[in-house]
Amino acid sequence: MELKRYLVARQKEVDRALDRFLPKESTPPATIHKAMRYSLFAGGKRLRPVLCLTAAEACGGQASAALPLACAVECIHTYSLIHDDLPSMDNDDLRRGRATCHKVFGEGIAILAGDALLTIAFEIAAQVKTPKRYELREIFREISTAAGSQKLIAGQVADLEAEGRRINRAQLRYIHENKTAALLTASVRLGAMTANATARQLAAITDFGRALGLAFQVIDDILDVTQTSEKLGKSAGKDVAAKKATYPAVIGLEKSRTEARRLTSEAHRALKSLGEKAAVLRKLADYLLSREY
Repeated sequence: MELKRYLVARQKEVDRALDRFLPKESTPPATIHKAMRYSLFAGGKRLRPVLCLTAAEACGGQASAALPLACAVECIHTYSLIHDDLPSMDNDDLRRGRATCHKVFGEGIAILAGDALLTIAFEIAAQVKTPKRYELREIFREISTAAGSQKLIAGQVADLEAEGRRINRAQLRYIHENKTAALLTASVRLGAMTANATARQLAAITDFGRALGLAFQVIDDILDVTQTSEKLGKSAGKDVAAKKATYPAVIGLEKSRTEARRLTSEAHRALKSLGEKAAVLRKLADYLLSREY
């Protein structure tokens, strides 16, 4: 199977579903729905929803069953980006190759657009067909924990507090495990849950998600110092300028590349028990390691 063709097909599938799930731009109040759609359909890679769908297949399920949860995760991810770009946070003008939400709609509407995307994520998730092995409350707990004050938000808080400070590798890992890897791990776990994954399958998928999530962020850190804004679709060199805690800043560029490769190998090992059904997840891990933007 040709991976790029697979990714494009999955991205289109997710985009069509998101378009169905979200209120149209003309729905009153139109401003908020325009802002939500502006950021959500800005051309993201849809990595988290694609991983959700692929994890469902790797555990013997159907991608279509996981689609509401895949879309819910993407809404949460986009909300976090809108808020992350605000002047009071990372103060960025560029995201996914276009002006950030607050630059187009103003800070107030951008904050509300993020709030609305976080909220609608749960409305969308409620449309999933409840699998036999997992209750709906378990699925909702999975989403809310990943997006909450001890995971995604914890990582954002630690990231803000680390700006301009010397931190060690363990502190850096804490930021990345929560700010990036937690939601990515939840994405694959949710996909597996819709497939009625066994405890063993879910454990394997969880280990894969954690390793891949960390690898993804290490690679992001590397790209911030090696690529242009045009390629990245966001402001290159921003982490250095803001004195952000990143892997290249803490351990150096070459050691960061070594760490990304090590984590990718760890992700591969985690999938061993899933056999050939996890072939696409393995290809995705390799694809992310080799990406240039």
